[in-house]
Amino acid sequence: MQRAKFALPSIVTLMSIACGFGSIVISVDNAMVGSAQDYRLAAVLLVLAGVFDALDGFVARATNTQSEFGMQLDSIADVMNFGCAPGLLLYCWGFQQLGADYPTLLRLGGMASFFFVACGALRLARFNVNVGRTDPRYFVGMPITAGAACVASVVVAWPDPAASALQGSLIVLLLFVVGSLMVSTVRFPSSKQKKSWGALVVLLINLGLLAWLQVLYFVLFFAFYIAFTLALNGAWKTGWTGIAPPVIYGDEG
Repeated sequence: MQRAKFALPSIVTLMSIACGFGSIVISVDNAMVGSAQDYRLAAVLLVLAGVFDALDGFVARATNTQSEFGMQLDSIADVMNFGCAPGLLLYCWGFQQLGADYPTLLRLGGMASFFFVACGALRLARFNVNVGRTDPRYFVGMPITAGAACVASVVVAWPDPAASALQGSLIVLLLFVVGSLMVSTVRFPSSKQKKSWGALVVLLINLGLLAWLQVLYFVLFFAFYIAFTLALNGAWKTGWTGIAPPVIYGDEG
C-alpha cells in the first residue's frame, strides 16, 4: 500500500502525458485533412493535460508523497505537454494547409513553432533552478502552462485551419510573442496571492463571462491577462505600489 501511495502522483502525471501525446497524434493525423473539430479536440486535450498537471501536485501533497523523482517527471511532462504538443498543434493548424501556396511561410511557421518550444524549455529550466529564490506571489516570465493555454485558446475559438497568408503571419507573431514572454523577466501574478473578497468577485465575474462568451472567453481572458500584467509591470517601474510589487532576492538567477 505504501508503494502504491507513492505511485499515485506519478500515475496522474502519466495521464497528463497521455493527453499531451494524444494531442500530438491528432495534430499530425489531421495535418493534411484540416478537420476543425479534430484541431479543437487536440487543443482541448492540452487543457485536460493542464488539469492533470495541477492534480498531480495536489495528490502528492494530500498523500504526503512529494519526491525528487515526481518533480523531475513533472518537469519532463511539462516540456512535452505544454511545449512540444502546442508547438506542433500550431504548426499543423496554422501552416500545413498553406504550405503548397506559401512555402516560405511554412518554413517561418516551423521556426516560430520551434521558438515557442525552445522558450518553454528554457522557462522550465529557469524555474527549476530558481525554486525558493523568487517571490512566490509572482512568476518570472509567463508560466509554460499559461503559454500553452494561450495559444491553444486561439485554436479552440477558431478551429478552422489558417486559410490566408495574413492569418499565417498572425500565428507566427503569436508564437514569437508568447515565447518571448515566457523567457522574459516580466512578473506574472501567481495563484499564491493573498485571498480576498475582491478575488472572489473577480472569480464569479469570470465564471459569468465564461457562460456567456463560451469558447471566445479564453482568448479574451489571455489577452487581458497579458495586457494587465504588462501594464502592472510598467506601473511598478514608475513607483506605483497600489498592488504590492514582488520582493527581489539578492541571489535571484
